[in-house]
Parts: sequence; structure tokens; C-alpha cells
Amino acid sequence: MFSGMALLRNNAELFPERRLIIDAALNSVAKSDHGSKIVRRGGRRFSRITKQRLLRWSFLLLALFSIFLTVYGLKKFLQAKIESRFSTPVDLEGERHLEETRYLYNYGRPPKSKRRKHFPCEVGLRQSVDGLIEPKDYMNFTWVSLDYVVGEKKTSENDLFEPRFGGHATLEEREKSFYVKNQTIHCGFVKGPPGYPSIGFDLDEKDRAYMFSCKVAVSSCIFGSSDYIRRPTSKLISQYSKDNVCFVMFMDDQTLSKLSSEGNRPDERGYIGMWKVVIVKSLPYDDMRRTGKVPKFLSHRLFPNSRYSIWLDSKMRLTSDPMLIIEYFLWRTKAEYAISNHYDRHSVWEEVLQNKRLNKYNHTAIDEQFSFYESDGLPRFEPSNENPLPSYVPEGSFIVRAHTPLSNLFSCLWFNEVDRFTSRDQLSFAYTYLKLRRMNPDKPFHLYMFKDCERRALLKLFRHRTGPSPPGTA
Repeated sequence: MFSGMALLRNNAELFPERRLIIDAALNSVAKSDHGSKIVRRGGRRFSRITKQRLLRWSFLLLALFSIFLTVYGLKKFLQAKIESRFSTPVDLEGERHLEETRYLYNYGRPPKSKRRKHFPCEVGLRQSVDGLIEPKDYMNFTWVSLDYVVGEKKTSENDLFEPRFGGHATLEEREKSFYVKNQTIHCGFVKGPPGYPSIGFDLDEKDRAYMFSCKVAVSSCIFGSSDYIRRPTSKLISQYSKDNVCFVMFMDDQTLSKLSSEGNRPDERGYIGMWKVVIVKSLPYDDMRRTGKVPKFLSHRLFPNSRYSIWLDSKMRLTSDPMLIIEYFLWRTKAEYAISNHYDRHSVWEEVLQNKRLNKYNHTAIDEQFSFYESDGLPRFEPSNENPLPSYVPEGSFIVRAHTPLSNLFSCLWFNEVDRFTSRDQLSFAYTYLKLRRMNPDKPFHLYMFKDCERRALLKLFRHRTGPSPPGTA
């Protein structure tokens, strides 16, 4: 009672806002029953509103999820239809086997998101050619007499015979050619019977005479106007090499015409820079890549009196002295054949997949060649094992070789594989080398495989000429 009177007494002294609040509180106490009815009625209304909103949201989420499932299923359906329409019949089990093998030989590396960069490394070449002499015991290799099939005859008058540059060696003849012995083998330049057209790779007699005189040869080629001409860096070539080494660039008339239109015309002696231009008439293959294997592998046939030869691809410029290269890769290692390993791949299984992925050649032809090699004992490259070579895939754009009997035999055998199967020589390298080694355990072939970074240190690498590929390079 006292507190209520005090409140009433002081009510007049309160601010208007406070008086309103207190009056509302007193009224709510006096009408508590009526107030509770209002709260209960409002709670029921709130419950009805909450349930309605929940139902709306649930329906919306269900609709969105249904739309997602419909779009995803339609996408998968269309993708399957497209793949089935454009895919060709393949051996699914074989493809699965190749895919598994690719990951097996990927050394646990994660997939590459971009192209790896490769750099040159230090090469311990001599400072100059002064005092450079071939070691007395260098040519202490296996020696056999090796002759070549120069012509073939028709087996009967009824046969439809067509002469081929590589000849028509049977599988039995092919098998026997892998034995290191005195023999006559197919090695290109196989003429047909009298009256038949040329098998190709015809050269001018003056050019033949020049090549016959070469003791050391550096060669390259451009066919089908597929590249620019890369002149050796003259200031890095010794005067001795300029006087004693033949630098020969093989090309066809189409390439010569293209280069001449760009200002690279041969001088009165037939040279463009240090390159002696040799024109090839009647190319032996429609496939320009396969035609390029003739000077690449058969330098001992084109330069019959040469003791050494160096091959470099047309996309490269020689920036080192050839005699120093021969001393470093052959004399110092006591090898008769030197080639670099591939910069990325070491397994033929991986190389097969890469060629098919980039459509380097007809897939069926690649599969047939690889199946033949597998059935004939081509082993897999095992990084953890002691392999006869550091890689079963070469980077074949740079080859240094002595013209010894086994070097010549290996070159012929490798060329014959390119002639019989695909022109992708990286697919046949390991098979040819390992079969030759397996069939002649007591007659070793001294092949030295050097690092790719050394190749990059001695040559300047360019890109091939852009534009449409010449015929037959697929």
C-alpha cells in the first residue's frame, strides 16, 4: 500500500513515456486472463504459418533436385551417343591393357598439366681438334663380311610384281638377317628386273662421285618442303672439319624451289652455306617421313667410303665441331653407334600410346606392329631392373656412328623395320637392338645411349615449318 501510494504520488513527476509504460503494465496485470487468450491465439497462427513455409521450401528443394537429376542424365546420354557414333571398333581388352601399362610405367608421377621444359647440360668436348688422332685400338669390333641385295627377279611370269625400294624380303630372310655372320641382306636400293621403272632415290652422277670421296659425313634432309634449311654455325666449326668433312643436305625439287623463293639459292658450286645440296629424283615412298629414313639410316650406303657419319634432323642446327663430337661419343666411350635417349619416355608401351593419342600414324598399323613385336619377345622396360639400355625409346634426331660391320647391320635391320611396318622409327628401335643382341650373345654390338641434355647442348633446336603437312606424313 505504501509503495503504491508512493508510486501514485510520484507519477506526476515522471516523464510522459514512463507514465505510458507503467499504465500499460498495470492494465496487463488487471487483464491477465484476457492477455493469455491473445497469446494462445497468436501461437496457433504462428504454427500454421511455419508449417506452410516449411512445406513450400521442401517442395522447392525437391523440384531443384529433380531438375538436376534430369539434366545430368541427359548429359550422360548425349555423351554416350556421341562416343558411340564417332568411335571405331577397337580391341577393348587390348586398349585397357595399354592404359594400365601406361600408368604402370609412369613412375608414379602425377599427370602433367603442362609441357615439361628441357635444358642442355655440360658436355666435356675437347677445346680444339689440334692433335686429335683416332685411337689405335678403336676399331677392335666384330668384323664380318656384309653385302647387300642389289636386285630382285620375278618368281614367275604370272606374278604381279612391283619393285620396291626395300625389296621383298620374306619373314624367313628377315629372321636370318639378324644373325651376325657373313651374309647378303636387304638394305634398300633394291632394283627390279630389267625394264621395270626406277625404285627411287636417284642421284646425279657428279653428286655420287662427291659422296664417294667422303671420309667423314654430316648429313640431313628436307623432302616435300617440310622445313627450313638450318646452316651449321660456321664460326664453331674448325678449319680441319671444313676441309675434311662432307656436309650434305638431301632434298627434292619441290624443297629446292621453295627455299630458292625464300632467298636460299645454292651458289655456283651447289652449296647453301656449308651444306652441299644433293637433289634426289624419284622419291621412293609417298610418305615423306619414310623417305627421310633413307639418308638417316643408310649413310653407309650413300657414303660407301666414309668411316664415320653424323645424322641430324632438319629442325636442328649444328653448333659444335663434328670431329669433336666423334671423339666424345665414339672414341672416348669405345662405341660404334651413339644415340640419345628420349627426353620424356622410356617404355615402348608409352610411345605406342603417345603416337596414337597424337594421331602420328594409322592406329591399326601401330597395333599390328606392336602385336608382332610382343609376340616375338619384346620385353618391357623396367626402371628398377638393370636394363641393357637406359631407355628403350630414343630421340633419333641426332645419331653418331662409325661405319663398322655391326653398325651397318643394325642400321639395315632398323631401316627394314621402318620399310615393313610404320615409319615411326622410335617404335622399332628397342625391338631391333634387343633382338640383334639376343641372337648374338657372343658378338656384342657396342651402342652408347647418351643423355638428351647432351644432344641439346651440341645442337640448336627449332620448330618445323608451320603449315599443311606434306603428303604421306600422317
